[in-house]
Amino acid sequence: MLVGRVCPFTGAKNTMEIDVTAAQMLDWECGTLIQYAMPNLNADEREFIMTGITPQIWDDVMSDNDTD
Repeated sequence: MLVGRVCPFTGAKNTMEIDVTAAQMLDWECGTLIQYAMPNLNADEREFIMTGITPQIWDDVMSDNDTD
């Protein structure tokens, strides 16, 4: 399923092809914890569904906050 979300950091609309069913999305939207509703997804995919933040944006944000 092609999932679209708006990134809260950039405001850009991103899409990601994710192996998720409409039934799984509905379970999550109705309150099932995402890791139970979609156990087949990896953490990056679940994060994108929940927040709209892509792995690349997370990397960019974390490297900007790196104080080493």
